[in-house]
Amino acid sequence: MGRVQLIDFIRGMDILPMVLYNYLVSLDFLGIIHIPPSFIFWFTLPCLIAGTFILLSGISAFLSYRREKRHFMRRYFLRGFKLLIFATLITLFTYVFVRQGTIFFGILHFFAFSSFLVPFLIKYRKFNLVAGLIIITLGLCLQFTTIDFYQLLWLGFIPENFTTLDYFPILPWLGVLMIGIYIGKETANEISKIKIKSRFGKILTFLGRNSLTIYLIHLPILILLLIALGFRTF
Repeated sequence: MGRVQLIDFIRGMDILPMVLYNYLVSLDFLGIIHIPPSFIFWFTLPCLIAGTFILLSGISAFLSYRREKRHFMRRYFLRGFKLLIFATLITLFTYVFVRQGTIFFGILHFFAFSSFLVPFLIKYRKFNLVAGLIIITLGLCLQFTTIDFYQLLWLGFIPENFTTLDYFPILPWLGVLMIGIYIGKETANEISKIKIKSRFGKILTFLGRNSLTIYLIHLPILILLLIALGFRTF
């Protein structure tokens, strides 16, 4: 049993607004365009886009666990180390080319970190739902407070005057992933049976299968393009 088409299809639908949103935010951050303050644009929209990816990751994790329980932990640990390498490269790239927006704990860092936690959460059912809701609530509360040190940045404690192009701490986003695991447990059979047959659907499914590659290359391409056009990015 291979990849689940419905998961890749939804992920492909989500990758398009993610790329567009990240481009707009990057252009605003660099002063090339100006996006006026808006709770919907700066908070609601990124939460919906990223939340969909993370929720799907939790669902996909359970489906993967159901297919191959014996090697699940080893595979997810290897996945975590691989993502950690990519996340480090993203941090180094943004530090060199967009220093004021350096990504210290973006969505790729989150996925790397959570890959080491998922094998210990995957067997639980209602615990993931209840604990996930609590973690989300705590994380949302932290969004409106700041501290004067950086050591707990990864957890969700936001330092004063902190700026970055991408930030997805453990609180609240681990809670979203845990709820995804719960949904995966509840809907595994139904999700696995759905097939995508339309041509457009297959294009989105292809994008979803390659979402990591698209994420890795889309910001570097934008930044390098801006440099080539003569815009200063740091």
